Amino acid sequence: MAEADADVCFKKDTVSKLLSSFFTEDKTKLGGDAALLMAEMLQIFVKEAAVRSQKQAESEDCDQVDIEHFEKILPQLLMDF
Repeated sequence: MAEADADVCFKKDTVSKLLSSFFTEDKTKLGGDAALLMAEMLQIFVKEAAVRSQKQAESEDCDQVDIEHFEKILPQLLMDF
């Protein structure tokens, strides 16, 4: 198993392609800094989702986080972001 402290990050190119796929005009461009910022935001979002899901599971006295725990925290998480 990997170290718990190891940072997992989103690749800038992947984030760039994902965001660009939603552009409606061909002239719209995505800068490198914007892609890096979005990758950082995605990383924070995923970490926050994991922490909140874990707290939800603990509040229900569960030893393991299931998709149901994630589904319970998702509406509030989306409102916060």
